[in-house]
Order: sequence, then structure tokens, then C-alpha cells
Amino acid sequence: MLVLKDVTAHYGTSQALFGMSLDLQAGQVATLLGRNGMGKTTTINTIMGIVKASGGSITFDGQELVGRASFRTANLGLGLVPEGRQIFPNLTMLENLVATASNHLGVDDPWTVEKVLALFPELETRTGSMGNLLSGGEQQMLAIGRALMTNPRLLILDEATEGLAPIIRQEIWAAIARLKQETGTAILLIDKSVRELAQVSDRAVILGRGETVWSGAFADITPEVSETYVGV
Repeated sequence: MLVLKDVTAHYGTSQALFGMSLDLQAGQVATLLGRNGMGKTTTINTIMGIVKASGGSITFDGQELVGRASFRTANLGLGLVPEGRQIFPNLTMLENLVATASNHLGVDDPWTVEKVLALFPELETRTGSMGNLLSGGEQQMLAIGRALMTNPRLLILDEATEGLAPIIRQEIWAAIARLKQETGTAILLIDKSVRELAQVSDRAVILGRGETVWSGAFADITPEVSETYVGV
């Protein structure tokens, strides 16, 4: 479904990706791992066209994404939950969901507000609350729901549970597990909770200084690989 091959990217004159490669099949959950500053968020932003690739190839379902405008990439069925959530603060929770609702691919059973609230029942009493008045956990649930309302074939989550209370993190992981089991949506994740990632991830790609240093089944990550490239 998603293939990155030898992707390079720059911020001005500073190179951030040095030949990033990964592949993700339909229905799989894959994780980007690596220490801070190794290029995980840059990889996601390059896939979405927020950062322009300066070399290599990125294809989604056979269609080249390099050079494509971000909104056109999203319309192919990629839904992004960005780091920092970035919900609309001056819209209500319900308005945030409705504002992004679309079904460009003609999904037979599209996501609705009711389905999002069933996935995150904590939001049900907050539909009239302004975005900036929601808690961090509620904002993250809303950000995921907002992405789902675009009916993506690939859901991308950057720092899925960063800064959230343990009980909220558990609810987010439970929702991700449900999405994998019940919808078959492919998911690409960044998160620091390796134990939880191991429970939902099929594949892992480890980055070191802007390039792929290891890839394979998540269960095949050895303690030596983890200590070398992931551990603090």
C-alpha cells in the first residue's frame, strides 16, 4: 500500500532524511521507532507533502506522492493525526468532526459522528465544548476522530499518546486495537510506549540519523537492536 524508497528531505540547506525506506501492506500496523531527532516526524510530514521530498520515491497504492499537494495526498485516503493534535480551538468538538467529514473514496459504511462517539464515549458529553476547553486526552481522541471522519485507508498517528495520563493512554491504545481488528485500516504509528506498540504493531522501521537502520516484524526486534537504536 505505502512504499518509501531512498527518500531524502531537507529543511532549507539542512538535510533531514538520508535515504529513508519502508513498506506497509494493506491492513497492517507499522511503527516508526528511533531516538528523538532521528527523522520520524519528518518522515511522516514528507509522506503527507508537508515537507517536500528532495529525492527518492513515495507511492501509495501505486500512485506517486512526491510533488503532490498535501490535500491531494489526503484525498487518496491518508488521514493524519499530527503531533500536538492541532484541533480547531474556536470550533466545538462536534464542529471539529463535521468540518473534516468527507468520503472521497466512496466507502460503503463511512465514519459518522455516532461511530466516532462509540469509539470514544468520553466525548459524548463534550459535543458542544469548544476545542480549546477540552482536556489533552479529549483533544487527542478528537484528533483521531477527525482523521477518521475523512474515511482514510491509511491512518497516520504522530506521538499517539504523548503527554497523556496513563488511563487515557490505555483508552487510546484500546481504540487503535479496535481499529485494527474491526476495520482493517492500515495504521502508521509513532510513539514511545514500546510495550503498547508491541501489542498492536505488525512491523517496525527503526530510524537512525534520517535513514532506515532496521526493519522487519516488530516481534523480531532484539534487545541489542532496541538498546542500540531505540533506548535512551
